[in-house]
Amino acid sequence: MEETKQEVVSLPRLGDDAPRFTAETTQGVINFPDDYKGQWVILFSHPADFTPVCTSEFMTFASMQDEFKELNTELVGLSVDGLYSHIAWLRTIKEKIEYKGMKDIEVNFPLIEDITMEVSKKYGMIQPGESNTKAVRAVFIVDPAGKIRTMIYYPLSMGRNFDELKRAIIALQTADAFSVATPADWRPGDDVIVPTAGSCGTAKDRMEGKEGEMKCYDWFFCTKPLAKEEVFQKIRK
Repeated sequence: MEETKQEVVSLPRLGDDAPRFTAETTQGVINFPDDYKGQWVILFSHPADFTPVCTSEFMTFASMQDEFKELNTELVGLSVDGLYSHIAWLRTIKEKIEYKGMKDIEVNFPLIEDITMEVSKKYGMIQPGESNTKAVRAVFIVDPAGKIRTMIYYPLSMGRNFDELKRAIIALQTADAFSVATPADWRPGDDVIVPTAGSCGTAKDRMEGKEGEMKCYDWFFCTKPLAKEEVFQKIRK
């Protein structure tokens, strides 16, 4: 029996330059990521227009757009549907859909037309185990230098957690701005993790409490307070 060859899905990697593309969108032509230099971007895909999970997600993204802008973060959506389908769907959302208190929602961020699947394939959004013709729910967080900093993939059936997407942006920006790491379930105002001691002397000083407000659970695991106000003062636009 002849074996069916499974298409190999090529995924970008964390720290890679975001794959470049030029695309038609509901907001005109964009050149990605060049048009977004100096800004963070959430590039996300969805399976199809006029579908319920995607509609709930687009309404949520649009309702949070100003919150992301305050964090110097732009939104860019994608599906393999055509431009006219996108426009009709977004108009339907604005004129007809009310969901969880959201109504008259206007989507002002670009939604990419990707009928050829060129962009979807560059970013590994077409995964044959889920669908050969629809993009999975992928999320790429791209930093101001055009580097991929976070990737999250969801199956077609599951909507995204938008609090987590916003938390991820804040955590990445905090790590960059303060040269720290963020522990499990970190929220602004929680303690942050300081870099591991680079010498025996530093480790000893930390364990003996000689480095200020730092709290050490062991030589390799130390935290320090970082006020919520200080975080947002530094990262908000």
